[in-house]
Amino acid sequence: MELRPAATQSPYIWRIEPQGQMRVPAIIYADHELIQAMDHKVFEQVSNVATLPGIQQASYAMPDAHWGYGFPIGGVAAFDPEEGGVVSAGGVGFDISCGVRTLQTGLSVEQLQPEKKALADLLAANIPAGLGSTGTIALSHREMDRMLSGGAVWAVERGYGTESDLARTEENGCMAGADPAQVSAKAKERQRREMGTLGSGNHYLEVQLVAQIFDEDAAAGYGLAEGEIVISIHCGSRGLGHQIGTEFLKSMATKAAGHGIRLPDRELACAPITSQLGQAYLGAMRAGINCALANRQILTHLTRQVFADVFPDAQLTLLYDVSHNTCKHETHTIDGTPKRRFVHRKGATRALGPGHPDLPDALRAVGQPVLIGGSMGTGSYILAGSGASEELAFSSACHGAGRAMSRRQASKRWHGRELVKDLEGRGILVRSPSLRGVAEEAPGAYKDVGRVVEAAHAAGLARKVVRLEPLVCVKG
Repeated sequence: MELRPAATQSPYIWRIEPQGQMRVPAIIYADHELIQAMDHKVFEQVSNVATLPGIQQASYAMPDAHWGYGFPIGGVAAFDPEEGGVVSAGGVGFDISCGVRTLQTGLSVEQLQPEKKALADLLAANIPAGLGSTGTIALSHREMDRMLSGGAVWAVERGYGTESDLARTEENGCMAGADPAQVSAKAKERQRREMGTLGSGNHYLEVQLVAQIFDEDAAAGYGLAEGEIVISIHCGSRGLGHQIGTEFLKSMATKAAGHGIRLPDRELACAPITSQLGQAYLGAMRAGINCALANRQILTHLTRQVFADVFPDAQLTLLYDVSHNTCKHETHTIDGTPKRRFVHRKGATRALGPGHPDLPDALRAVGQPVLIGGSMGTGSYILAGSGASEELAFSSACHGAGRAMSRRQASKRWHGRELVKDLEGRGILVRSPSLRGVAEEAPGAYKDVGRVVEAAHAAGLARKVVRLEPLVCVKG
């Protein structure tokens, strides 16, 4: 396959023309250096996605793209059921609705500093984190199904937050069409004690400083000011989402031939959207989305409780919550024609532009906050959705820095204890139950998040608003 700059468009757009079984081109958004450093497996995977039935316009990869299961992480693809379009469990990922929510505190860095260590210790003591971590909530079978149907709405109804949180949450806190009956008993059992937990891997809760403003008007529209303290929570659907992905990937791979689907890679296992299997997966996946939304809502409640102990006068309000592992039935206007399509975003976030009707009134003039997580030693970004992204990639943008090496490679290169000490010397307090987990998530294991964000901005996927620096990081 030959990767070429899309010369007529932008130096940040790279294109692989259809060849072999490809139905549409593959398009990657990145600068030259990111392309050069990108694993060639990404090019293969984004091209393989382009072979799937019913794919629309192109197969896309974001600037943070890296090798994933079937789809590249950072992959975006839309499918039309009227053209035999498919839904792929690998195109959503194992951690269904893994996402980020950012809370505003109204506190300044000067107010935080004297209490930073005490706050770090309290957050670590009250936010369950780590592999197999469990919380204080134990759901009955009936309550589990209510949570899977209700999402963050269910959580707020049970006292974990306020109604105002829901307006600032994607899908208003509840994904319609969830079908708890399609979620296995094993998946539900894995989640029974995991509500209100971070989990492991790249999940975190970070206390962050608004360090730099790029767009004064957009920052003001979001209510962000330089020197302000915010909190970002990054996690997903925990064991339930992983189990849903595992089970449906196996079923999709087994039944692909019976659906008349030829897979260039077994990991691309999928099913026609209109098939019984496709509909069953969508029902289960939507339940997984609601699980993640409820989980982040409970974590927000726990965070507010901790802050109330340290800063009694602080009011933690939600800026926005957005997922980056989903498949959603959305209307997009491409070439002047609105059409509903099933949009897979795997390691990619929705990035609605100004004026979009799905945004809350308070954010509509600016566009959707696009929450970009970095590593615990670098920083994160908040961008604003761009109107141009509609045509570029079905209103999608990158979701983070993207890994530059595997967790195994990182754990061989760095030692957790040394990293914690080094970061503390730089004013970043890390709290984690696993030093190995810290090593696996070493800042050096990730791409340069600033370069990734710059590429997304320059390509027109989203526009830079503020840069955040970590002060306290609770890691899984």
